[in-house]
Amino acid sequence: MNMPVRRRTGSLLERALPSLQWGEPIAAEFDDLYERMSHLLETAGGVPALGERTHWAPLADLHETDDAYVVEAELPGVERDGIDVEITNRELRISGEYKECEGKGVLRRSTRRTGRFEYRSTLPVDVKADDVKANLNDGVLTVTIPKARAATPRHIDITT
Repeated sequence: MNMPVRRRTGSLLERALPSLQWGEPIAAEFDDLYERMSHLLETAGGVPALGERTHWAPLADLHETDDAYVVEAELPGVERDGIDVEITNRELRISGEYKECEGKGVLRRSTRRTGRFEYRSTLPVDVKADDVKANLNDGVLTVTIPKARAATPRHIDITT
């Protein structure tokens, strides 16, 4: 599938290092390489193009216990219906959208993140995807992911 070509004013090298003098052929090759890498990232992994704004990731902690992984993600103000938790193979994906509150009056300053968010984590061992539990309490999403039996450490007695 062909994608439209996006052109920017000035070459990538000229924008990155304006004080250096780059020859037109070298600058054109770097621009072509930049565009190809951007296209590759978009099509191969669903990663946004280089230089484009991505989703923000919520603050999160990943804890490991003997029999499970526990992810605690901070999502204050996000409704339960606005969160999607998915697990495939060994990857956890928490996504959703934080909608901007409608305020009265003129907004003078805002530092709150709004829009789409996404948290991804690859787990080091196989997990029981059917037994994953998620709980949203006081703006903290807690996802408990049990480890598969083979991954659970167990004590082995040594005999003589």
